[in-house]
Amino acid sequence: MTSPETVIWLQERSTLGILSSAVLNAIAEVIEEQVVPAQTNLVNEGNFPEALYILIQGQLESSSTNQTNSALACGFLPGAVINLKELVLDEVTPFTITAVTECHLWIVPSTKFRALVTQYPEINQAFSRQLAQELAQVTSALGYEQERSIALRPYLVTKAQRGIVGTSRYAVRLREQIREAAANRKSVDIFGEPGLEKDNIAALIHFGSPKRREPIIKVNCGILQTSGSDLFGRVGGKPGLLEWLGEGTLIFNNIQELPSELLPAVTQLLQTGTYTPVSRPGEPAAQPRPSRARILIVSEKSQSRIGRCVGHIIKVPPLRVRKADIKIQVEYYISLYTRARGIPKPHITPEALRRLQSYDFPGNLKELKNLVERAIVQAGEASELTEEIFWPAEVKKKRFRVNLLNAYPGLRKFLRSPWWPDRINYGFTAAAFAMIIVVLFVGPQTRDRNFVLNLFWAWWWPFFLFLFPFLGRVWCSVCPFMIYGEITQKLSLWFFPRQLKRWPRQQAEKWGGWFMFGLFSLIFLWEELWELENTAYLSACLLLLITAGAMIFSAIFERRFWCRYLCPIGGMNGLFAKVSMTELRAQQGICSATCTTYQCYKGGPQKGEGMETNGCPLYSHPAQLEDNRDCVLCMTCLKACPHRSVEFNLRPPGIELWTTHIPRTYEVALLFLLLGGIYLHRLPELQSWLGLQVDLTQFWQHLGLSLLVLMIPAVATFAAYGLIKLFNFQRKPRPFVELAYGYLPLVLGGNLAHYLRLGLGEGGRILPVTFATFGLHGEQLPILVAHPAVIDFLQGATLIFSVLLTILLTQKIARQPLRSLLWQHLAAIGLGASMWAIIVL
Repeated sequence: MTSPETVIWLQERSTLGILSSAVLNAIAEVIEEQVVPAQTNLVNEGNFPEALYILIQGQLESSSTNQTNSALACGFLPGAVINLKELVLDEVTPFTITAVTECHLWIVPSTKFRALVTQYPEINQAFSRQLAQELAQVTSALGYEQERSIALRPYLVTKAQRGIVGTSRYAVRLREQIREAAANRKSVDIFGEPGLEKDNIAALIHFGSPKRREPIIKVNCGILQTSGSDLFGRVGGKPGLLEWLGEGTLIFNNIQELPSELLPAVTQLLQTGTYTPVSRPGEPAAQPRPSRARILIVSEKSQSRIGRCVGHIIKVPPLRVRKADIKIQVEYYISLYTRARGIPKPHITPEALRRLQSYDFPGNLKELKNLVERAIVQAGEASELTEEIFWPAEVKKKRFRVNLLNAYPGLRKFLRSPWWPDRINYGFTAAAFAMIIVVLFVGPQTRDRNFVLNLFWAWWWPFFLFLFPFLGRVWCSVCPFMIYGEITQKLSLWFFPRQLKRWPRQQAEKWGGWFMFGLFSLIFLWEELWELENTAYLSACLLLLITAGAMIFSAIFERRFWCRYLCPIGGMNGLFAKVSMTELRAQQGICSATCTTYQCYKGGPQKGEGMETNGCPLYSHPAQLEDNRDCVLCMTCLKACPHRSVEFNLRPPGIELWTTHIPRTYEVALLFLLLGGIYLHRLPELQSWLGLQVDLTQFWQHLGLSLLVLMIPAVATFAAYGLIKLFNFQRKPRPFVELAYGYLPLVLGGNLAHYLRLGLGEGGRILPVTFATFGLHGEQLPILVAHPAVIDFLQGATLIFSVLLTILLTQKIARQPLRSLLWQHLAAIGLGASMWAIIVL
């Protein structure tokens, strides 16, 4: 660049422009050009300046070790004159200047510049002007900072309350997520249950970031103006919080309470980093402005529209899954409280800690903190915090439960003994089942002369239908099908050592229930079309087919794959077990905080009072059971647990159906199949009641009518649901798959009422029938049968009670007014009346 062009550039682009042309020409004469690479120090702090620098192109940035004066750290753009003050006053440089990008500079060596200052006193004028400009900038910046401080003060977050306390994998992962979020400027969505101190996590992210010295504010979305003026400002008026915030951090607290009018503007802010100030009516709309603020969102649930716009998502785990951290959390809160008040630190007893670990803490960390502080106050000067001091309320999963193992120690001893169920299964049931099959094949073929048929149809069915409401799926613990499956599994591994296949859980969960439904449908049709109730060898074939399924799948897959996913009898047992008044569960707190081996689930050697076992045969963890469907009461977990965590509880019957239950479509299909089976069992009575003229001796007519009867109850109940949707204008009804479980008492009661005829009318003839089986005369042997009127009374009472329970359970599941569910109640009453007509009358 020639000297005239240099003079013009200095006049137009730098603070030296106030000098006369003669002075500028003199400076231009001694100017030298220099290129400084990026990341190179141009000036070092604390040294006398070597030259006067004029930045032509590029970007420079200063930094200083003087932390008390943040104004020393600034950037330089083209036209900046560097070291002017230091050369005039003969001072050392107060900061280090580094090239951010490659910079082109003009330099005047210090000796030449000092000579020019001596020759041209006008240069001091430029220095005075620079000082005046800097003073004006400082004054302006001070005024701005005062206004900014006043505007942000009500929302400022001064510090993070605490770090993440705990050593569990959840705590470790949460700390990792906070570090990842702090490393960049992307927006963050932090969500979780109430009481998890999510705003503190937001503060940890900010104060762990490079912009920690910038302000951080928290805005409660519920109090924001719907116009958004307090957040975005007004055109030509008062600036909003985003403008005052600059490069700071904004926390949107409780984003779910954000006014719907502001949702598009906040979404725009997250997506584009811009916002639009609010204009008054009649004014033209303002242009979007860029925002340099970082956005952190705090909510109880992830907002789908907001969640798609953020860079990080942090789901804060609730305290109930971090039970391993409770001990550390309690110690931390005790230390925090006692230090603040200068009182001695009490010790928490192991029993108190176990009680806290068995509680689910719906209020999470805040509730735990309050419990600890309340316990310290209540303990007074005591040196220990005992179990009695902590009195948290019970959550729904623990409400109305009585642990029978604690109430009856003898029951616990029996269930942990070798008698249950191994000695019963392998010492009696396995041999008895083999004998039963032989008798069915070689003995008399009718029920009045074959005691096994009498046992199966007149004893087994009514007994276990009656037992379901009391002991759930207890039949499966002594089931002969799986006993032979386990024998097959052991023998096959002995003859052919190999690794059994793992369960294809995904496919089994998807299709296993429908396999059970299909198999049960075939069993119903086989029973009806070929009179299994009164044909011994066909009943034996049915038992052998189910046993063969258990044996085949036991030889292929580990544990009891057949029992959990494919057995039709097991599917029925699991469905009816949902209404049981007992349950096997474990204390989630103890399992999460104390157990590290999971021997109840995986199996393992003896540990403490825990016995050696092979683990749960159905791969169910007792602390994770949501209902009784996947528990066969084999008590393996009770035997394996070294921490006394397993409980056998007395509870309100079927309480989980209206609290924690998860509906499944295939279970509903099986439920209505079992409902249709009641009518199928009473097909002649149904024909007579309806006046149908179908020849049941004709196979295809019999089959067609059977299929129709199996489907009609499901169609009727679904039609009732359709009427509910049609006439319920005030509120939307719950899904059909949820309400359908309300019919469960009616299905169980209807089946029990049907089999009561066999149980009370033929079950008491077991002695003469047994003699007849072996060709002996037993006419003189005692029999015990109920009068037909007594049987009718018990059948009718069972149906009435079942209808009432169905109405009550439906109301509990739906949680809606009685009139909203009138059509489903009418359907239940109609089904009960129809069963009365074909079973009792």
